[in-house]
Order: sequence, then structure tokens, then C-alpha cells
Amino acid sequence: MHRVTQHLRPEPEDPMRRAALALCLAIAGLPALAASPAPCPTGLPEGVTCHRAQDANGAHVLIARPAQAHGGLVVHTYGGPRLAPIRPDTTDEDIRRFSEFLAEGWSWVSTSRRRPGFGVAMGAEDTENARRLYVEAFGQPRVTIAHGQSWGANVTAALIERHNAPGPDGRRPYDAALLTSGVLAGGTRAYDMRVDLRAAFQAICGTHPRPEEAQYTLTLGLPPGASMTRAEVLSRLTDCTGIGAPTRTEAQARAAADLVAATGIPEAAMPGHFAWATFTFRDIAQNLTGGRNAFGNAGVRYRGTSDDEGLNARITRITPDPEAAALLAADADLTGRFDIPVLTLHGIRDAVAYVEHQSAFAATVEAAGNSARLVQVFVNEAAHSKMSSPLYPAALAALAEWAGGGARPDAAAVQARCEALSARFTGPCRIDPEFRPAPWDSRVNPR
Repeated sequence: MHRVTQHLRPEPEDPMRRAALALCLAIAGLPALAASPAPCPTGLPEGVTCHRAQDANGAHVLIARPAQAHGGLVVHTYGGPRLAPIRPDTTDEDIRRFSEFLAEGWSWVSTSRRRPGFGVAMGAEDTENARRLYVEAFGQPRVTIAHGQSWGANVTAALIERHNAPGPDGRRPYDAALLTSGVLAGGTRAYDMRVDLRAAFQAICGTHPRPEEAQYTLTLGLPPGASMTRAEVLSRLTDCTGIGAPTRTEAQARAAADLVAATGIPEAAMPGHFAWATFTFRDIAQNLTGGRNAFGNAGVRYRGTSDDEGLNARITRITPDPEAAALLAADADLTGRFDIPVLTLHGIRDAVAYVEHQSAFAATVEAAGNSARLVQVFVNEAAHSKMSSPLYPAALAALAEWAGGGARPDAAAVQARCEALSARFTGPCRIDPEFRPAPWDSRVNPR
């Protein structure tokens, strides 16, 4: 069996060192993390111990260490961006979801981030602060791998571009990065399908906003001061298209089909994208661009509907504010310039973060002359939040060996590790070594 524990020996606990570190942290005014164990989230492997803290910005940090820790650390960044208020247990669901890492001997640290919502640069800073808290409490890990899931992959990619310079000892904070189901096309184009969704919905249905309501640039999400729940937003989608209803009229079916054709968003995924195109867009406008619009659809030609000419004549054309677009690019676009091995894992039929994100990311990395540091693995699954369980420790182990000077892995190597782990972790290993994603503009209407 290929396991990272073949290369990393168990790391013994040192109670005296932990007590001394706790005292130093307390004197420095930092969270006395090592002295403050906390109950672990339910559902973790037996023997895991946990600690919690808040960093200087108020972000809640969760640390977990397995009984047989081998010296490796996973620095996890969650997706979303989640809009619910941050809490001490914000990342509890994440550690449960990826508990395979703990079962394989990896320690874990994650952050709630200092506030909810969008902010790639902020998220990267908060993630790095969480890693530093771990190091201050438990010492430098033998290997540190950054793991970003979904939108968290955008944050993690920015993290390794912006916060991974060598220290005085010549060592970088992060040795490698694992990006799973990643939103990696960059902030200025990753949401183009949702721009098209808001514009096409208004041309087809005209009810978000309704004619009697305050009118606003659709890509601001909602007008200032507006208060709507997710259920209220989705009811407008259902009323017009029948999506989510047990039955639908002929007119609703036609509206749904036209919306799918105009946006490329599968009908089953439409409610999620419609909500994000409301609330995440509002969050970006309120917290990043100063109330200005960063998105546009000028020049987009919508095709495949029941009346392309009519739709294109009616559809609202939105032009981004240059300063807002520049702010979004500075926050969330990627350069492809990193200095460590990166492995991506993505479901081929993912309808939340399209697999074409990977072709966009690969092109960015290639333009930076960095393709040798990137391996992309594709899985014949539709899941977004979590694919088959053994895939994750298999990918992590292959990446750790590569970062340690081993061979650059390919899809077949990850498949072999996955199959070896399938006796311990339930689920198939449906890696497709021949798959290559189509270009981004083949899936999302080009701007």
C-alpha cells in the first residue's frame, strides 16, 4: 500500500514543550492554544485531539492532531464563499468531511476567516495566520500541504502565490498544494455564467426584480437595503420556470429550457447558481468594490433558445466599472506563478464548479511557464462538495511524495494509491486518465 506514513514517521508529543509554548503565547498576548484543548467535532477518528483559538483579526482557528501524527500538516481552506456569520464551529463540517486526512496521520488546521463572504486576499491572509498559530503551538511540521476546496481553491492558489516566500532558513511555509473541485478560472471570469443567468432571467421572466420594485444593475445582486431570503429568491425562479416544482406548464418548461440554453447551467444546478448570483454578487459589491459593478455581458451572443433574436434584443447589456473590475482582479485573479508542486482533483460532471475551470487554470499556469509544477487528475463523478472518499488521501499521499523529491505523479499513480486505500475508505476510484477538459469559452459564453 502506498501511504505517506511510509515516508513520515509518527511524531511524539512533548508535554513540557507544549506547556512552555503555551506560556510564551500567553505572555505575547496570543491565544494560549496549546494550553487550551477543546472538544473535537463529532465523527472524527478515534484518538484525535483538538484545540481552538481566535487570531488577532477575530478568525476562529481549529487544530486537530491524530494520535499517530506523522509530522505532516494539512492547512485547509473551505469553499463558498459562505455568507453565514462566522462561529467557533464554522469549519467543523469541513474536518468531518475530510476526516480521511486525520485517519492517515495528517494534522489539520483551518480558519473561519475574520468575516463571512467574498475576499480572496483576506482569506489567504487568514489561512496563513492559522498556519502560523499551529507552528507557534506545535512547531514546524515536517511537510505542510495547503488544501483548498471549491472557492477555497481560489484562496489557496492565491495563498501559494502571495504568501510562500522562503524564510530565513530557506524553507517555504507550504511544500505543496492540493486543490479539489476548484474555482480556478479567476474572479473576473469565474462567475460569467451567473452574470448571464441574471441577465437572461430578467429578459425571459422579468421578475428579479419585478417591474414595481427598485431597479438596479443586476450584477450588484440586490439593491442597497434590500432584504430577501434564499427561499424568496428561489420562489421567483420556480414561479417562472417550474424548476423545483412537482409539475410545470408549457410556458414554464420553455422558460426553463431557454434559461439553460442561454447560460449553459444545467437545470438541476440552476437554484444554487441563482442564489449565488444574488447573494454572492451583493456581497462582492458591498465588501469589495464599494457598491460598483465588476461584471459585464456586453457583446455576448446568446444562442440555443427558442428565440435567439428576440432574447438578444431584450437582454440587458451590463458594462463593468473599470475600477471595480480592477479591484476584483487584484483580489481574486491568479497568475500561475508558484514554486511548489500543485495537484488538482476535479469531477468531470461537476455542475457547481465546471471542470473547465481546470483548462482555464492550466492555461494560466502555462502562460507563467509553470506547467511542470502542475498535475491535474479528473474523476468520472458529478459530486462537488465531496467525491469518493479514498480519492483524497490518495491524492494527498502522491503529492507529499512528489514534494519530498519523489516522481511527479500522474493520474495512474493516484488511481493506484486510491485502489490501495479503498479497503480503508469506502468508495470507488473512477479516475479517467485520458480525460482533458474543453476550453473555458466552450462552456461559458465568451465575453
